[in-house]
Amino acid sequence: MKVIASTLNAKYIHTNIAIRYLKAYAAPEFEIELAEYTIKDPIMNIVTDLIGKRPNVIGFSCYIWNIEETIKVIKMIKKIDPSIQIVAGGPEVTYDVLEWMETVKEFDFIAIGEGEHTFKQLLTELNGAKQFENVPGIAYRKEGKVKITPQSNKLNLRELPSPFRFEEDISHLSKRVTYIETSRGCPFSCQFCLSSIEVGVRYFDREKVKEDIRYLMANGAKTIKFVDRTFNISRSYAMEMFQFLIDEHLPGVVFQFEITADIMRPEVIAFLNETAPPGLFRFEIGVQSTNDHTNELVMRKQNFQKLTRTVTMVKDGGKIDQHLDLIAGLPEEDYDTFKKTFNDVFAMRPEELQLGFLKMLRGTGLRIRAEEHQYIYMDHSPYEILGNNVLSFDDIIRIKQVEDVLEKYWNDHRMDKTVEYLVTHVFPTPFDFFQEFGGYWEQKGWSRIGHQLEDLYRRLFEFLAFKGIAELDIVEGLMKFDYLSSLKYKPRKPWWQSGLEKAERSSLYQYYLKNPSHLNAEFAQLNLNEKEIYKHTILEKLPFNLSQYLADGTIKKEVSTLLVYFAREEATIFAS
Repeated sequence: MKVIASTLNAKYIHTNIAIRYLKAYAAPEFEIELAEYTIKDPIMNIVTDLIGKRPNVIGFSCYIWNIEETIKVIKMIKKIDPSIQIVAGGPEVTYDVLEWMETVKEFDFIAIGEGEHTFKQLLTELNGAKQFENVPGIAYRKEGKVKITPQSNKLNLRELPSPFRFEEDISHLSKRVTYIETSRGCPFSCQFCLSSIEVGVRYFDREKVKEDIRYLMANGAKTIKFVDRTFNISRSYAMEMFQFLIDEHLPGVVFQFEITADIMRPEVIAFLNETAPPGLFRFEIGVQSTNDHTNELVMRKQNFQKLTRTVTMVKDGGKIDQHLDLIAGLPEEDYDTFKKTFNDVFAMRPEELQLGFLKMLRGTGLRIRAEEHQYIYMDHSPYEILGNNVLSFDDIIRIKQVEDVLEKYWNDHRMDKTVEYLVTHVFPTPFDFFQEFGGYWEQKGWSRIGHQLEDLYRRLFEFLAFKGIAELDIVEGLMKFDYLSSLKYKPRKPWWQSGLEKAERSSLYQYYLKNPSHLNAEFAQLNLNEKEIYKHTILEKLPFNLSQYLADGTIKKEVSTLLVYFAREEATIFAS
């Protein structure tokens, strides 16, 4: 019996840990072939590849991001060869099982919940007596009716075989994100999250996890992401793993965690700030909302004061990047209160602020009680909300405009100093800046076209000029600084018209060639000749004292000169 475990990932760099657990658990009785694709691959290409493998059974791992494309693949496969048995599993099909079986006739089976034992038992019956009533936790068809068997007890995670020891994966480890779990379940009950449905937290064997991490690093893995819903729920466990990773990490490896910030003890952060190498760890923190009433309605316990303390301590340590999440559309959080949530969180200046929109996931308490808050949402995945009793569709569209420019101008860190000045000195709040710019962006139709780096600068400058902001020259100077300092190579044509005439530029170059120490000792040590200074540098005037700005962040209106030297794939800033 030829068996394939397949999925459609969101991106090529992602890997699916679920189908690897299925393969490992089914061995040695069954040899399962893995087949991963992406949601952007042409459906015909996926089907052609799968049919070419001549399978008897294909199991698909289904999520909100891939279910629509997965169903298209399955329907086409069934038209080509109806004898192929299709098994759907994963969080997207685990809930509303009867509806799925009635809606998608091409599903022969649905594996409900934790799939390792269920899938192996199903394969045993498919290869033998076909007594499907003996398989725990499946939906199947018998005499034209859908039958659902009860689920078995939860697995002992300490006994699960490793999903990482497959030779065919080794060549991909350095190019893709590797997902690993040390626990399943979540101690919290947030009503918008699937993890709230499972009671309790179960742990894998720590020593086996450590051996897997050693193996992954030794075979080239560079990005290892822990998918535990709350990695730091056990302080002692988290500390042990942090210490292990600090002690045994290899150069270039990054570990990512989802942590609950308000339960993280200051001494843990102090330990990380003192002992963790810069860049080794990355934290993802779900803030979602700072509105206490909203959090109560979704049964979310959060102490924002302690969360702020954690994020601030980590940021001050300067070693760990933080990705903070917000969800727009939670119960009783209207446009104005969400604006407050945004500003509360942006005040911490996280390296990345992800603005998401509530998704009414199947099985969650919020979806079950959607009428209480008059939710309307998409009928198809990702089930994103379209409005509720306090947030209109127009409000959602406005917040989406914020999301668009937030991603381009903050999360990508293309112009940090410019944005910092704008949200601190020009606009009433950070949200006001992103909202007004986002609205202008949409009005100009820029959301429907592509962008070069220079376009992003030109468009921001156009918006600010349109607004008629005071001291636009200061902002333009900061934009020039951000642009030049972030480049690896000298640009052929900057996005602005130079403020220096050719003769003035030549005069300044000659001055610096004769008096290199006027810039600083580092520039003097470069010992550039005339050809090199013209070839490898850019010279520009700024309307503020750049040296003072770099020293203490204050803007003093006084013309200064910016000289940027490009060499060895980096830019070096000199101010005069």
